[in-house]
Amino acid sequence: MAKTVSSFELTLHRPRAKQTLTQWLYVELRAAILDGKLGTGARLPASRDFANQYGLSRGTVVSVFERLQVEGYLSCHVGVGTWVNRVAAPTPTRASTKIPGYIRHVASAYVRPKPFVDLPFTKGIRPFRIGNPDLSAFPAELWGRLAANRARKFRSWLHAEEDGRGYRPLREAIAEYLRTSRGVRCSAEQIFVVSGIQQALDLLARLLLKPHDPIWMEDPGYFGATVAFGATGAKIIPVPVDEEGLSVSAGKKMCAHAKGVYLTPAHQFPLGVTMSLERRLSVLDWASRNGAFIIEDDYDSEYRFSGQPAPALQSLDHQSNVIFIGSFSKTMFPSLRMGYVVLPPALADYFLAFRYQTDFRNSSFDQAVLCDFIVEGHLARHLRRMRNLYASRLSALIEEGKRHLHGVLEISDVQAGLYTIAFLKNGMTSRQAERLAAKQGVEVLAVDRYTLRRPDPKALLLGFAGYDEAAIREGLIRLSRAFSRS
Repeated sequence: MAKTVSSFELTLHRPRAKQTLTQWLYVELRAAILDGKLGTGARLPASRDFANQYGLSRGTVVSVFERLQVEGYLSCHVGVGTWVNRVAAPTPTRASTKIPGYIRHVASAYVRPKPFVDLPFTKGIRPFRIGNPDLSAFPAELWGRLAANRARKFRSWLHAEEDGRGYRPLREAIAEYLRTSRGVRCSAEQIFVVSGIQQALDLLARLLLKPHDPIWMEDPGYFGATVAFGATGAKIIPVPVDEEGLSVSAGKKMCAHAKGVYLTPAHQFPLGVTMSLERRLSVLDWASRNGAFIIEDDYDSEYRFSGQPAPALQSLDHQSNVIFIGSFSKTMFPSLRMGYVVLPPALADYFLAFRYQTDFRNSSFDQAVLCDFIVEGHLARHLRRMRNLYASRLSALIEEGKRHLHGVLEISDVQAGLYTIAFLKNGMTSRQAERLAAKQGVEVLAVDRYTLRRPDPKALLLGFAGYDEAAIREGLIRLSRAFSRS
């Protein structure tokens, strides 16, 4: 039986009236064992230490330990210690099944976001789940060395000046990275480190929007933004997206005086198109004339496999209308939980004050390690390697798709991102195809999960970055089998 040291003080109830300390301690320890608070194999402190912790005499503790040992709850051996035996818990008494009113209120008001309704998938990562980078290709040993070095030299980040914006050296590194790679015009003072895109959207939505404020949203578009804006009570205006990106003219006809707009201009989610220069200039002109904000989500622009990356929309903004957000979770690894917000200078202090409603400090250790990873050039080298790897996998997906799914599924040739879109040519709806694929052990997402008002585009999302060419080929064969049997 594995033994674990119980180093935390156990929370015990106060003795009842006329209850001796010996009776009280026996009842409390026995209940803790039966309830699982002291699990099988948990080792108790020595009797002298236990007595000091709870202000008891050692004799009382020894007496109780011995009784519990006789009854089979504990095992005690001189020089080894005292630990909890495996004990069958008694049948619990029937608890009340009545749910408190406040929980009933939450349950009745909850609406599951559309993208998560009736997902037909099981646990485990299988092709073609979207959003998964290839973790095996990440330089984990290098990251570990950087982390170990920072852990040994903890004063380098532990005693850094407290700043709600984040670890300043990291913000300086991000500013340099964005200026060079995306053309973003910014300084470290404009950058806030957050846990990712969703925290950025949540903070911005609550800062910028009030109930019933209208905001343009790409249709189809990113569900996380819809959730964040909807939570504030804002009125979401679903603006159609075509081959040039969000239709500004349509947005003006639907609601010319919206408070703002959410965009993914570099690689529109989920259709994958890049917003044209004409549309970019048009949305900037609209925002400037109306005093509206633009949230530019640059979620995976680092991965463009042909041609020159389109500069950020923010680089064209001269009126402080664009708020630029991004994340390192797709470029590095999802559990890093590190993103950034680039704010217009005049808004930065207000965002900082608003952020203090939810947290006061960031995780400086992780930020210090990431800072080293960027400054020492490892991020740039990693991105170059991953672009080559992902480009070859996308190429394999397109070529094998033509071979196995010709006339059934037309895979987009957009050379960017960690996923691509494929249009159904066999008359199926997106959801029908999604369910049939799941029966063959393949994960594809129906694009109509991300529509607001638009009819079903009859298309699927296929992630390719996290799967080697053999897995991609096998997944496409399974898709062909799924659709041929329909």
